[in-house]
Amino acid sequence: MTQSISGESATNFWQTDLIDLIFSPSQQQDPFQTQDADLLHQFGFIPGLKELLMLRQVHALEHATVWVLSENAKSVGNASRARREDTDLGGMSTERGFYLYGQVDSEELKRAVQVALRRITSGEWDLAVHPRCGTNLSVGMLLTAGFAFGASMVLPRDPIGQMIGLGLAAATAAHITPDLGSMAQRYITTAIPFNLAVDSIQLLPDPLERSAHFVQVRWVD
Repeated sequence: MTQSISGESATNFWQTDLIDLIFSPSQQQDPFQTQDADLLHQFGFIPGLKELLMLRQVHALEHATVWVLSENAKSVGNASRARREDTDLGGMSTERGFYLYGQVDSEELKRAVQVALRRITSGEWDLAVHPRCGTNLSVGMLLTAGFAFGASMVLPRDPIGQMIGLGLAAATAAHITPDLGSMAQRYITTAIPFNLAVDSIQLLPDPLERSAHFVQVRWVD
């Protein structure tokens, strides 16, 4: 539900609530990520809207599950397994659920998904952001291309000048990509999965003999 804000209430919102939201995003209720159900009720006639909203929530659940699996590996004191979990697990989200690639026990994955869903919807919203997400790669590529184009326009056109510009562009993009990538995940490519319930977890046959599971979800209001 949306409410109008006027007068002193509007002033207080901009001076307090919005400031708290910006500087303490992990501790404040995020209005950008709690309105999916209301949005769908109001604009459900838009083709593909539900699928887009589900995809964002599934993406967050995928990240949270990977975090929980990594934490579980570390908690049992198996350092080599923890490192393997951090680097070998990969995922791909769809509007019906997400694929998880890597050597994971099915029962362990089932428990991890439920723990991840409970924790992320209970306030641990940072679980929605993961440093190895493809969003970071996309942001990095866009930044590098943009900075490189800008450098090519302002620096001398000789080969040395252009190479220096390309190097500066790549270094600058690499420096700011983690922060901008995290912001893009938090506010664009993920949403807290308040409207998801887990239906089933399936072990998939893989011709490359790499373990793969599909976590199927459904939308709930």
